[in-house]
Amino acid sequence: MKRLPIFLLLFTMVVAAAEPELPLLVRSVLKLRQLPDDTLSVHVIDLDSGDVLLSWNDAVSRNPASTMKLVTTLVALDVLGPSYRWRTEVYALGEVVDGRLDGDLLLKGYGDPFLVTERVWKMLRAINQAGIYEIGGDLLLDDSYFDVSPHDPAEFDRQPLRAYNVSPNALLMNFKVVRYWFEPDLAANRVRVILDPELENLRVENRLSLSDSSCRGYQRGITITSNENNDTMILDGRFPSRCHQYAMDRTALDHNAFAYGLVASLWKESGGVLEGSWRNALAPADEDAIVSFSSLPLSEVIARVNKYSNNVMARQLLYTLSAEVRGAPGTEQGGRDVIADWLAERIPDVESLRLDNGAGLSRDARISAKDFATILSYAWRQPYMPEFSSSMALSGHDGTLSRRFDDPELTGQAHLKTGSLDHVSAIAGYMQSQSGRRFAVVALQNYKDIHRGPGEEVQTALLRWLYEQ
Repeated sequence: MKRLPIFLLLFTMVVAAAEPELPLLVRSVLKLRQLPDDTLSVHVIDLDSGDVLLSWNDAVSRNPASTMKLVTTLVALDVLGPSYRWRTEVYALGEVVDGRLDGDLLLKGYGDPFLVTERVWKMLRAINQAGIYEIGGDLLLDDSYFDVSPHDPAEFDRQPLRAYNVSPNALLMNFKVVRYWFEPDLAANRVRVILDPELENLRVENRLSLSDSSCRGYQRGITITSNENNDTMILDGRFPSRCHQYAMDRTALDHNAFAYGLVASLWKESGGVLEGSWRNALAPADEDAIVSFSSLPLSEVIARVNKYSNNVMARQLLYTLSAEVRGAPGTEQGGRDVIADWLAERIPDVESLRLDNGAGLSRDARISAKDFATILSYAWRQPYMPEFSSSMALSGHDGTLSRRFDDPELTGQAHLKTGSLDHVSAIAGYMQSQSGRRFAVVALQNYKDIHRGPGEEVQTALLRWLYEQ
């Protein structure tokens, strides 16, 4: 047998030693679940030294699912600042005498992602404090600050009433979502349904009946469908009589019809009078708003985006970046351009990013684990790092990690954004080991049915290994 020259033998040994190798724990899970090694990409950076601790298929562009929200929220923090606030303006188009507006009331939205029911109520109280209790005309709605292309909510997964499929809107209210509470009324042999919020322009057909069964089953036997205009919701099925209470969230109406229904219902609930209906309109350029209602600061908003993986809020951020940097109206493409320009200026080595809608609810979004970890490492060195890090779910404590990594070793050790789509499972964020070392960690896995549990097992093995470092 011919022997290799000693220098070639040494070179071969050095190259072999330098090749990346997955930790034994991770390899064991991959083998157990019969997952090919090349379906996984991992990149881990020591945040103190900048050294790469682990790299595996890290240059492969993969679908990151909802971890993509970290890119959108990071750029928003950097460009807009942690204290940035959206506003919703209110105009009184007529004379106000003794608490009565003899004319129309106009609301102009600027993209507040978290104008939920409680905050709409506060805004209406501010209108009362401005001296208006009765509205003699219509409610006018101006959502022109965003230019949103026609959107089919059924396109992504044929689930048009799911909250995650809601499109952006400059006057978004309560995510355009109604929560239905179902309770058995045994005395009347029926199912009681309570809506939150109540919308006066939404009709509900309750066709539910009771079944003598325990509280289980998919959606507890309930189906919710709508008519073509989404202004009538049909509730059908058999609800278990032994269910004390059950809740489902579903979208309703179109954006401005929902805004009208919510405002009108809350206004009348508080004793106000609204005599007219509603219509779309543009805010007057020559009048001052009587109320400018401010949102929560951006630092609080991104925590709701990342901890709970809110898709429409992330998309609102993308449109806001477009409007603020490139001028109104904000567009999805404008938001993508802002982020592309930001990366080109600050982290030009990142070339694999394909952002799509900025929320990760996409079949087309892509990024490599290496580029993603590079972005996280950049963010760690910025003055707003605490706001960015704390916007992610804390392992074993809250958000999408409230029931994950909740053992004594990993609880509280990681701030992570999770991502899951059909055949996609991912995590990205920061981790502290038992020795106090801090890491940026990214794990992206694309493979058939990986989202059904095996992906989470791989991630747990990776974090357990990282904790020991």
